[in-house]
Amino acid sequence: MASSSATSMLFFTAAAAAAAAAVAGLLPLGVKAEYIAYNTTAGIVPGKINVHLVPHSHDDVGWLKTVDQYYVGANNSIRGACVQNVLDSVISALLEDKNRKFIYVEIAFFQRWWRQQSPALKIKVKELVNSGQLEFINGGICMHDEATPHYIDLIDQTTLGHQFILKEFGKVPRVGWQIDPFGHSAVQAYLLGAELGFDSLFFARIDYQDRARRLRDKTLEVIWQGSKSLASSSQIFTGIFPRHYDPPDGFTFEINDVSPPIQDDILLFDYNVQDRVNDFVAAAFAQANVTRTNHIMWNMGTDFRYQYANSWFRQMDKFIHYVNQDGRVNALYSTPSIYTDAKYAAHEQWPLKTDDFFPYADHPNAYWTGYFTSRPALKGYVRTMSSYYQAARQLEFFRGRSDSGATTDALADALAIAQHHDAVSGTERQHVAADYAMRLSIGYSQAEKLVASSLAYLSESESSSGQGHTVTNFQQCPLLNISYCPPSEAVLSDGKSLIVVVYNSLGWKREEVIRIPVSNEAVTVQDSSGRDIEAQLLPLSKASLSLRSYYVRAYLGKSPSEPPKFWLAFSVTVPPIGFSSYIVSSAKPTGRSSTMSNVYTSEGSTNETIEVGQGSLKLHYSADEGKLARYVNSRSLVTASVEQSYSYYTGNDGTDRDPQASGAYVFRPNGTVLIKSEQKVPLTVMRGPVLDEVHQQLNPWVSQITRVYKGKEHAEVEFTIGPIPVDDGIGKEITTQITTAMKTNKTFYTDSNGRDFIKRIRDFRTDWDLQVNQPIAGNYYPINLGIYVQDSSTELSVLVDRSIGGSSLVDGQIELMLHRRLFHDDSRGVGEVLNETVCILDKCEGLTIQGKFYVRIDNVGEGAKWRRTAGQEINSPLLLAFTEQDENDWMNSHASTFSGIDPSYALPNNIAVITLQELENGKVLLRLAHLYETGEDKDYSVLANVELKKLFPRKKISKVTEMSLSANQERSEMEKRRLVWKVEGSAAKDPKVVRGGPVDPAKLLVELAPMEIRTFLIDFDYLHEYGS
Repeated sequence: MASSSATSMLFFTAAAAAAAAAVAGLLPLGVKAEYIAYNTTAGIVPGKINVHLVPHSHDDVGWLKTVDQYYVGANNSIRGACVQNVLDSVISALLEDKNRKFIYVEIAFFQRWWRQQSPALKIKVKELVNSGQLEFINGGICMHDEATPHYIDLIDQTTLGHQFILKEFGKVPRVGWQIDPFGHSAVQAYLLGAELGFDSLFFARIDYQDRARRLRDKTLEVIWQGSKSLASSSQIFTGIFPRHYDPPDGFTFEINDVSPPIQDDILLFDYNVQDRVNDFVAAAFAQANVTRTNHIMWNMGTDFRYQYANSWFRQMDKFIHYVNQDGRVNALYSTPSIYTDAKYAAHEQWPLKTDDFFPYADHPNAYWTGYFTSRPALKGYVRTMSSYYQAARQLEFFRGRSDSGATTDALADALAIAQHHDAVSGTERQHVAADYAMRLSIGYSQAEKLVASSLAYLSESESSSGQGHTVTNFQQCPLLNISYCPPSEAVLSDGKSLIVVVYNSLGWKREEVIRIPVSNEAVTVQDSSGRDIEAQLLPLSKASLSLRSYYVRAYLGKSPSEPPKFWLAFSVTVPPIGFSSYIVSSAKPTGRSSTMSNVYTSEGSTNETIEVGQGSLKLHYSADEGKLARYVNSRSLVTASVEQSYSYYTGNDGTDRDPQASGAYVFRPNGTVLIKSEQKVPLTVMRGPVLDEVHQQLNPWVSQITRVYKGKEHAEVEFTIGPIPVDDGIGKEITTQITTAMKTNKTFYTDSNGRDFIKRIRDFRTDWDLQVNQPIAGNYYPINLGIYVQDSSTELSVLVDRSIGGSSLVDGQIELMLHRRLFHDDSRGVGEVLNETVCILDKCEGLTIQGKFYVRIDNVGEGAKWRRTAGQEINSPLLLAFTEQDENDWMNSHASTFSGIDPSYALPNNIAVITLQELENGKVLLRLAHLYETGEDKDYSVLANVELKKLFPRKKISKVTEMSLSANQERSEMEKRRLVWKVEGSAAKDPKVVRGGPVDPAKLLVELAPMEIRTFLIDFDYLHEYGS
């Protein structure tokens, strides 16, 4: 050992001496290291490769830490990330040099920072924004996910961010920046892109096979037409990064990064200016070889960078200075807007892209299709709160927005943050998921107060004698899904009755069955005019009661009171954007009462068929197997053999040759296990005048209730799955299959964020020849509204109540993934297994999921009407509120029905009001959406009209201004500024796109073409109080 160490010492001594000699020989006597003024003024240079350096920090609005932990830099044992430091440090670095630029994206963080700044600093920051040094890109509260949110939530979260930017800075974002979401939707391209007035959209993640082809063909930059209906009228220039959203290798400069900095002090060792310039030029040429035109963009930043911004800007200053002295390429501080304008000025023709970029794989066995279902309870809660927010905003408008008292603001903020690509996606850590849910819960409690007071106000003010009464105290039941509703369960004492107020947020009249838990079987239901309503009692199942007992304790920290014995089901009729009221009272001994369901249980071996259904739709079950066998609709004359089954995939644990496990993001199944009844389980059938129910318990942790309502032509399936057993140490991903004999030729259709339906073909991609490595996971797609298959005669549609993943892996069959519980991390950064549990004290069990899906079979071409209408009704369930009355005193002194629109009017069946909201400035934000695509339905895929005067019968409209989708600029101005891109070979085949015409200020008629959403700000002469 001694001799070895002596040799090393000799070598280092010699090396040092040589270096010293070299420096001494190179530097003439008297040379000093002096201050260097770096020239960072560079703009675009024609004829050269222009390297647009775009400084950015990708700041997740929650992921490994909560949004507030990320902001203040708490919980740094998980990750050292502090967004407050990023913004502090970037602003001071920008103020040092007017040529530096930075883009900021996540307004949730910027709002938090902005609130804390002094008036003096705010003035300086506004100057940075006005000069273009600091530019807001994307501009939503978060960088939303694109697979799992509903389009209304995407619009709302973007609007919230854009309105903040407009109010504080007077600016309108121009560019979409969806760099991290795991696949990209058609709705993102046209709705959350072109319809916002964006000139371009940029992102990083696409399938690894697709990226390889695009790099080869120079088609990373395209014109994307996301909507068949709106086509070229709503297209956007889209740039896909050649690699991830970070800089090229060797150019990351956070403190402790390993990239060599430019060392340009001639008195110090390791002087490397020319080496680093050569590295820069080589990387620029490499990217230019896969990009059209002489402009390339480098994303100078990645996750939570610029906590010490000078370490980045110092190096970029030097690179711009020395690279431009070298002269082979031109480097400049830039933003995506500057880059977009440069691409546009090149007059290039760009390839056309249609449809979407799902599913996403970054590796042969890594399809990111598991997150379509991950955390199904959170996904369901987000959807429930979203529909509640739509209704609450309407009621806030009818009552009049108030600065004091409850508002919808907290719920709006919570929902906006929940659209983040590591929130509703289900890819966050458990404590972060709990934080999102807590925010939603706090927002709900505020909105619940607002809804109660608004309903009380409307029922008072609309009544002829409603003066001087005590304000009604309305209660609501957020835990109704687990059969818990204290106001309806209360035993009605003498003379008291329960008032149920039912609010409908849709623009058409609805007739639906509602169900509430009751303790007493001798009850009767009347409408507000005293007419008896047919009602039915259904005994609560054992599964429902045990779920209620456990989860009420888990949520409320107390055991629920004596459980109710029955569901009371009755049909309600509710006017458009309005409410109606019903009375539930104890039946008189001699009077009419609710009908008790007739309960039948199939026992033993028998060949009989059990028929279920009181109306046009009949489901036939084989009593012997206890399974669904046939679907018969006597009105449409559709009959089909149909089966339903459950199974699970065993999640790959990553121990084979490829260490890729199934996890929160990635779905990698190992095998399939059919869930069969462990012993012969009888069917229980409940029949009555309102609905029939079929109860099936497949095993101790999978059960379902299938409902057929007398007045409806679809089946509603309510499933209860969990706790998924894990004592075998194997993760499980639970699916259901609906199987028919239809010949569907590998083809199925899934929705894009609840909007357009996109054609899918098994084992096929439109843009490249797919190499199939994962025949199951690689054919899964996100579903927010529904999925359907069709053959030459019939179509099978399934609608869902939350975002899930699904496919058609076998002709004639639809498969949905309903729940997942896994034991291995999939190595995509979250660093935690997807194993959700619910705890009471110290005892935890796996999460149980209860949800619904809806099934219907139609003659081919007839299914769209149901998908679109029922899809709206599922997404906007009726809102129930409860109060008690003595004798008939409430009904006699309050308005029992209300409609916000003209009583003689309803919206056309193909139009929905998706936003009705009074803003802080007193204007009203109205969004109307056409629900059908071109060619989707023979009756409804047509231009439709909405009469604004009949939408606001009690108010005088003084001005209607059409706006961009996020209401931050006038539509006419947006269209004037829109860049018109050249598309390869487009002149011959581009059809004329129909759009609704301008609104005549006298007639106030709004025209909507298929798939159009139009946004208006409405001024009223005076806000005429409802009912006054």
